[in-house]
Amino acid sequence: MTRKMPRQVKLAVEFGPLVAFFIGNFGWGIMAGTGALMVAASIAIAVAWSIERRVPMMVAVSTVLVLTFGGLTLALDDEDFIKLKPTIVNLLFAAAIFGGMLIGRNPLKTVMGHALSLSEAGWRALGWRWILAFIGLAGLNEAVWRSVDTDTWVSFKVFGLPVLLMIIAMGSVLSVRQHMIEAEKAE
Repeated sequence: MTRKMPRQVKLAVEFGPLVAFFIGNFGWGIMAGTGALMVAASIAIAVAWSIERRVPMMVAVSTVLVLTFGGLTLALDDEDFIKLKPTIVNLLFAAAIFGGMLIGRNPLKTVMGHALSLSEAGWRALGWRWILAFIGLAGLNEAVWRSVDTDTWVSFKVFGLPVLLMIIAMGSVLSVRQHMIEAEKAE
């Protein structure tokens, strides 16, 4: 039997690695921050698994990439690898949504179908909005890390990207309201 993760634990699993990255970078530099990120992401996966007996797909993909790019960063003593990770994560999510839509299985419908009742046109519109958003976030990360110092990029990664994702999430749901199935509109 699986249990549901308490809200505070879920927040810690989702944001704890970012906080560890920020603190590690702030106190000891990007290499320490990267190591802290890798350890915290591994702990987050273990906690999620121990409570729910599953790991959310986005957390799993992100952790694999954190360990891969963090490992390259530390092994090669090159911070560019960890800076590339958000770009690659965002492009992978865009590609996953696009690929799913190509074969007629919108991943957003699978992930969010329990919370949103949309027409097929609504799911397509939401899919395209998220594809464009993820591509835009990848481009933005590239522009930022290539034009500012490391500490500024870390602050952007830890604070800017999550806020942008929340704004995009709210805006994308609001933008497809006309596609909501009538029973949900009545509520």
